This record gives sequence, C-alpha cells and structure tokens, in this order.
Amino acid sequence: MSLETLIYVVTGALVVGLPAIYVWNSRRSSVRAANTLAKALEAGLDQPVSLHPVIDPNLCIGSGSCTKACPEQGILQMIDGKAALVNPARCIGHGQCQAACPVDAITLVFGTEKRGVDIPHVKGNFETNVPGIFIAGELGGMGLIRNAVAQGRQAVEAVTKQVASDKAGEMLDLFIVGAGPAGISASLQAKKDGLRFVTVDQEDLGGTIYTYPRQKLVMTQPMELPLHGTVKLREIEKEPLLELLTSIVKKNELDIRGGEKVSGIEQHQKHYKITTSKDSYEARKVLLAIGRRGTPRKIGCPGEKCDKVTYRLLEPEKYHHKHILVVGGGDSAVEAAVALSGQPGNKVYLSYRGDKIFRIKEGNRTRLELAAEERRVTLLLNSNVTEIRPDTVKLDQSGTEVTLQNDQVFVMIGGELPTEFLKSIGISFERKYGEA
Repeated sequence: MSLETLIYVVTGALVVGLPAIYVWNSRRSSVRAANTLAKALEAGLDQPVSLHPVIDPNLCIGSGSCTKACPEQGILQMIDGKAALVNPARCIGHGQCQAACPVDAITLVFGTEKRGVDIPHVKGNFETNVPGIFIAGELGGMGLIRNAVAQGRQAVEAVTKQVASDKAGEMLDLFIVGAGPAGISASLQAKKDGLRFVTVDQEDLGGTIYTYPRQKLVMTQPMELPLHGTVKLREIEKEPLLELLTSIVKKNELDIRGGEKVSGIEQHQKHYKITTSKDSYEARKVLLAIGRRGTPRKIGCPGEKCDKVTYRLLEPEKYHHKHILVVGGGDSAVEAAVALSGQPGNKVYLSYRGDKIFRIKEGNRTRLELAAEERRVTLLLNSNVTEIRPDTVKLDQSGTEVTLQNDQVFVMIGGELPTEFLKSIGISFERKYGEA
C-alpha cells in the first residue's frame, strides 16, 4: 500500500470514526443523565428547594454551556441533546446557567407546579411592604452565600440613605436579625457607614452554616465583604469558612450577640421596638437576614425538654459508647445516624414515621443501607416517639409500644418556617409556583 493510499484510508477512518465515537459518547451520557433523573424522581428528590432553572426545550440548542457553567457537579446534564435539571433537589440557585445560555432558553424561578414557595414582597432596595423593615439573603429566596453577602451589603446601603438625615439621640439606626453571611455582611457595611447597630442570632455566629454537617462544601464562588475585600476562595468547607467569618468579626469588633432569639417586633411612630429572649431594643430600621429553616420543629412528647435532647449534630466524635436515637427521615437525620454509628461503642436507632425512607440523596441511601446491613443502625419505621425519660425512650411502632435504653436523642424533623411570625408584623408574602 502506497503512502498516498494509506493517508486516504486513515483520513477516511477518521472522518467516519470520530463522529461515530462522538455520537456514541453523547448517547451514553444521555442515558446516564436520564437514569439520574429517574432515580431522583423515584426518591422524591424532584422538587428544587430554592431558585432554580427551567429550560425551554423549544429554545435550547444543546450547546452544553449551562452544564459547564454550573459550579455544582451533575445538577444539569444533557438528555437527547437538550439540557435538563436531573438533580433538582441539589440545585441551590447559582444562576450561572442562565447567564451562560447563548439563546436565553433558561429562566430562573421559585417553586414548582407541585410545590409552592412563599417569598416575601421586597422592593429593589430590599425594603418590605412594611416601611423600615428590610429582608436580605435566604429568607428572600437567595440561598447562595455570595448572593446573600451582596444583598446584606446593598440593604444596609439603602438603610444608610434613609437614616442619614435623622441620626440624633441614642436610638439604634439599625437592628440586624441573623448572623449568617447576609447578617455579617450587613454588620460590616453598617460599621463602615457609621451606623449605630446591634446584630443578634438565635444560634451562633454563622447562622444556618453553623448547623451544616462537618466538612460540607458551602461555597463555590468568590464574594466581596465590606471592610475586608474579596474572599477569593472558590471552594471552601464549613469549618474554614466559619473560622474566616469569625476572624473578620473579631478584627472589626462587630457587636454580634448569639443565643438571642427575637420574639417580637412592634412598630411605633418612626421606629421599632424589638423584644428578644434576653433584652429589648429600639431602632429606626430592622434588617431580617435570617434563614428559611427557622426554629427546629419539636416532637411535642413528654420529656422532650430534658437535656439529652438536641436538634443538630456538629461533632459526632464527641458521642461514643452510648445508646442513641435519631428521629427523622430526611438527609440530616440519615447523615447523623450514619456518622454516629461510626463512633466507638454506639448503638444507634433511626426512627421514622413512614414505612419507607425515600426523600434522601442516593449517596445517603447507600450509606444507610450499608449501616443497617452491618447492624450499626437499627431502622424503626412506622414509629413515633411517645415519651422521653432520663434513661429510656418510648415509641409506638405500628401500634406496639417499644422501650429503648437511651442516652441521647437527636430530633431532625425539619424546621418551622418564620412565615407566620413575619406575617404577624405585617410583611406580605407571595406563593410562587414555578415563577420568576
């Protein structure tokens, strides 16, 4: 065979073979993506929890730009040449997919046809329908840390403009509720603007981030903090982020008071009286930078107020050689049970009221099944806690009373959203069903 003939043969093979390989790989990826979506639907993880993309298949040209732009892995994938949200429950509203789409085929919306989301009415300056009360961050539907930080800063800039001509006396200019990313950013901006302010949080510095599992990846984009500058880290886990925020708070001597829950906000002529679990305050403006999780939901059974009952797990290694009951059927409960089962000498039970734990991530399902198979976790399905005693716990399991030896109870059955409290002070909400 001559060199010229060989070149023709090789060229022909490439012309025919490369497209075939591309089509084969695309088809294989499409099948995998379709299987991922099917598993999400089967597990009940098909409802996004916050802002998320809706792709118009009639406009989508299949460029894949959105899948590449998404900082999370595997949320958006290609199915039959069109972009699709295959892991809806894991989407946290980055919004970069919309910006990357070359044909505007993506719309960012709140809620779905099945699951409405209550979003408070806010103006462009983050002020609610109640004059003088502002909202920033997760409560307004923006769970992304970078967005929450930006909103906290911008809301205080708007407050500063309003109080600039009325700063006489000792009254606070601003009362900030929440010490998460939005609240810390707002506090920094308030100090930068010379406002008299106080920041409180019902838990600790970090807000909702503080309640996350250890080593959870919590940020994937840089953010700009007042008085500090750009935090250039693109990926950071819970612990180092909390350390960073704590150091920034200390360096700037911010007045942030943890363990102080707001119980009432009353409007007076030109200011507000705020009542907390520890004190009362008067301020011209109020900024609500709280999460949507709200207060942990209680079981409501006798004995729940005893010291061995808690509603979050921060350091599982502190619990060993104990009889532990975890209550709940979501990811948080499953993650807690599995983590505790890995500590020396623990006997872990997981109680859930339903007959099947299904609304959890696939990885958590696999870990739970393995822990149950290895008898590190005992599943108590169709069960409800009826009484908590110092050394035992009583449950009703399908009509049968069960008594367990017990040293610690973790209740992880979700949170009571602050919607009713906010409505009581006059803030209006709109329920969105897949709307921008």
